[in-house]
Amino acid sequence: IPASTAAPAQLPAAAVPPRARAMAVKDLAHARECGELAPKEVEEARPTEQGFAKAHVHDSPEARRTSDTEIDKAYATLQATFRSGRTKPLEWRLAQLRALRKMCEEHSDDVAAALKGDLGRPRMEAVLGDVAAILGEVDYAIANLKSWMKPEKVTTPATQQPASSAIVREPKGVVLQLAPWNFPMNLAIAPLIPALCAGNCVLVKPSEVSPNTECLLARLLPQYLDTEAVIVITGGVAESSKLLALRWDHIMYTGNGAVARHVARAAAEHLTPLTLELGGKSPTLVLPGANIPVAVKRIMAGKFFNCGQICVAPDYALVHKDVLPEVVAEFKRSLKEWYGDDAGASDSYSRIVNERHFDRVNSLLETSGGTVLAQHGKPDRASKF
Repeated sequence: IPASTAAPAQLPAAAVPPRARAMAVKDLAHARECGELAPKEVEEARPTEQGFAKAHVHDSPEARRTSDTEIDKAYATLQATFRSGRTKPLEWRLAQLRALRKMCEEHSDDVAAALKGDLGRPRMEAVLGDVAAILGEVDYAIANLKSWMKPEKVTTPATQQPASSAIVREPKGVVLQLAPWNFPMNLAIAPLIPALCAGNCVLVKPSEVSPNTECLLARLLPQYLDTEAVIVITGGVAESSKLLALRWDHIMYTGNGAVARHVARAAAEHLTPLTLELGGKSPTLVLPGANIPVAVKRIMAGKFFNCGQICVAPDYALVHKDVLPEVVAEFKRSLKEWYGDDAGASDSYSRIVNERHFDRVNSLLETSGGTVLAQHGKPDRASKF
């Protein structure tokens, strides 16, 4: 991330649109529109053998869940739509991509509000991480889709001549898309884009850990996309397990290794190809000769974006002893510049997604045996700061 784009604590008032400055946080608005109220506090984590993060609000006896009958109906609808050939023409694919773009443009405020409710995400981070990123991918796909669909001529072996040969890319069929909680809009839509480009039907399962965004996706996608080719199923562990028991033509999952193993086992039952995008380690290295202010700002931008809940966030820094004092001093200076004396009071700092993850991260701090060199604010479980 160039130093010039490293997020400052606050943008000048003139740089922020009046509508954004006046936008109220609508934590429960989308849940109400779905016919249910999101809980004021995230319910207690309930570990399961599947490894899913927590029980969903729908899993409580008094709340509505997506029934097995509804899932079976959605699956049958997608299968029938794909067999009809509706999704294969270029025009249909472009129409879906343009509709996705329109959805993001018309509901950027709704996306920001949902992310604020789920992750305490500042508006600037919401726009950069979940709206602008999607628009960029959609625009790239629209500009290139026609050329991607053209048959690719290849050499014909002598034994097959006078025939001609070409590679023709055909859609796989019906795809299951399982989205994670840390970028719940981006990573639900981004995999959907290539699936639609390829002419597939898609069942989207948003993360139940981000209930406001989950509900927003369930409301918006049917308004903009072909409702018989893209279907959203909400719910928790039970719904995910039911979906994974079905036979898909491809499965896409973004998240952690524990759930990925469950997904891979389910896919293996049907020899279903799958795409897994999992988290890893992202160390940083600072050596003598580095531009220390720039290096520190880049490390901070990666670590503090979305409160560090991103797969490319630096896990640790390896700093040469000769520059360590300068690096530490620059971290302290930049932290104060970006977030003030108390980042908990800053409107530019996100929150941990739920209490279970807060307890996990806080435990890492308490049991690390290390020394905290700078702490701009105290951990607060109630606000998940």
